[in-house]
Amino acid sequence: MATPDSPARPADRRRAVLQEPPLTYRFTRADGAALAFYVGALALLSLTPVALAVMTVIQDPVLASYAVNFTFYLIAGLLALVAARAYVVRETRILLTRPWLTLGVIPLSVIAMLVATMVLVLITGPPQTSVNQAAAQDLMTSVSPWLVVPLFVVLAPFVEEYIFRHLLIGKLSRHWNIWICALLSLLLFAGIHVLQEADFSLPVLAPYLAMGAVLVGVYVWAGNNFMLSYAVHAAKNLLAVLLTYAVPVELLQQ
Repeated sequence: MATPDSPARPADRRRAVLQEPPLTYRFTRADGAALAFYVGALALLSLTPVALAVMTVIQDPVLASYAVNFTFYLIAGLLALVAARAYVVRETRILLTRPWLTLGVIPLSVIAMLVATMVLVLITGPPQTSVNQAAAQDLMTSVSPWLVVPLFVVLAPFVEEYIFRHLLIGKLSRHWNIWICALLSLLLFAGIHVLQEADFSLPVLAPYLAMGAVLVGVYVWAGNNFMLSYAVHAAKNLLAVLLTYAVPVELLQQ
């Protein structure tokens, strides 16, 4: 047992965190506001050329597109943080009680995504680049990394894990079977990334299905800890950013 003069052991800290009153996974008005903004703004961005309006202020189309996406994810991220701040604090504290396990799970999960993607590509056919992926690569190769990382590594993964894991599994599973919620989370997560596809195909969907499946698995395995799935999601996006800047543009375009 830790004395007043000695630091608490990791097992003692974890026990203390887990013995705290559990958080109730109930939908709140803050959740409703964050979800309404996400769905409404996403529909607006998908159906109307908002970037063209922004180009009246920002002449560069790439920077205009970046400004629209960054503003969307910044507002959505702030709303998500306000709604889930208690969960963010508690789940981060739980992860910090087992730092080596957390640091081990993150790279293993990213590797699992890559393996799952390769398997699905072999099953569904030759790989195809989605409109979403192509747009992301265009931004990464045209904008400074100091602008790319906050958007693709910090904001976007947090918003998506809050929506697709915390809300659609953590909170919705109070009303529906958790595996139905997990399947819904997986399908919506993959589907939201191929909204702009004119010709839908399974090879385009495969990478997002693989990524979503691993994120769902990590979230449920960790006891509905969306900060861990966020860390995995952010690590995967960071790897994509690093590879994009490391590989010559000519190869990316092939």
